[in-house]
Amino acid sequence: MIAVTALALALAAGAGPRSDSTPGSELTVYLLTFDTGAAVWERFGHNAIWIHDSRLRTDRAYDYGRFSFRSENFVLRFAKGDLYYSMGQGEVGAYLSAYQAAGRSIWQQELDLPAAARLALRDFLEWNIREEHRFYHYNYYLDNCSTRIRDAIDRVVGGQVKEWAESTSTQWTFRDHTRRLTQNNPFLYTALLIGLGRPVDHRLSAWEEMFLPISLRPWLDRVTIRDPDGRAHPVVREERHLVASDRFPVPDRPDAWVVWYLAIGITLGGLLASLGRARSGRPLVVLGTLWALLCGVAGLILAGLWAFTDHRFSYWNENLFQLNLLSLGLAVLIPKAVGEGGGVVDARWRRGVLRVAKLVTAAALVGVAIKLVPGVVQHNYEVIALTLPAHLGLWVGLSLRRPPVSVP
Repeated sequence: MIAVTALALALAAGAGPRSDSTPGSELTVYLLTFDTGAAVWERFGHNAIWIHDSRLRTDRAYDYGRFSFRSENFVLRFAKGDLYYSMGQGEVGAYLSAYQAAGRSIWQQELDLPAAARLALRDFLEWNIREEHRFYHYNYYLDNCSTRIRDAIDRVVGGQVKEWAESTSTQWTFRDHTRRLTQNNPFLYTALLIGLGRPVDHRLSAWEEMFLPISLRPWLDRVTIRDPDGRAHPVVREERHLVASDRFPVPDRPDAWVVWYLAIGITLGGLLASLGRARSGRPLVVLGTLWALLCGVAGLILAGLWAFTDHRFSYWNENLFQLNLLSLGLAVLIPKAVGEGGGVVDARWRRGVLRVAKLVTAAALVGVAIKLVPGVVQHNYEVIALTLPAHLGLWVGLSLRRPPVSVP
């Protein structure tokens, strides 16, 4: 660990001073990229700008990823989409040691910037680190630790990175990256698949894809800029893989899990349907009510995210067809409508629960049919595969319960 840190600092020291006395020539700028880690907030990687000053003999790293769970009203702000992150700085050696100890892979890119741009970048970062400037309104796709660094670099080269990257398309969406980076955790994967709406499903430009630290690094390798004197050259002078680690692997593309979700949905739906013929109605009441309550609460959360929060990437969510508020009504009606095998059931409750179960299933089918509408694009096939068979199975199970017994 110490050897890697010492080597990196020695290489930086060997990069300067430059041969002239132009202001900024004493500075060497590196982009540090830390690949994915174990915690949820580490799955997308992290990055920092390292500035080596050969005259002052300093090595400072600046990053935009600081937050605290203990900050005021953190949970409420997170729920509302009103999070504030801050900028921080520290000694490069401490950065490298900490991330290597955590088992994270570390990359170093020296940026080939004109002396004036290096100086402007250093001055901007020093201004930005001040207490009155360091906080910003965090957005996980549009304004985060990586986009802030991307923007700072682009700023000092006159917008050349953005000009090139906005005109370069990718084969990825925000959802693609989210899926591949969280599929190590099926529960988180499913929650994000459900909670993210249509806005995450458009094809990204390279500029947008740089929201991801582990994507900013390879894209910068492809960028060419032109200096004020007209010299055209790659923005990255040299790249080194300081620490190689495969402790937290990430697939190149998200795996196709639709079949697994469909298997779970069919199993659950088949069980609910078979319980309709069971002697006792209690198993259908318990499982059916639990499923309806789960779907209804999920629908309530999705509607709330759209109507009352700043989570803009949860808007226009087609999963509301699969998980909607009607299921809450179904959760209330099932215990009232399903008898305990021979018990007395009011026919009105039975008719009511069947109508609502039919509506829930019909809404799920509308969610499938909407896929045929041109221009309507949301990747939620796993959600459909899981919920539609279960909704259908519950409707069938409720329909198979024997007719209510009349009381003279």
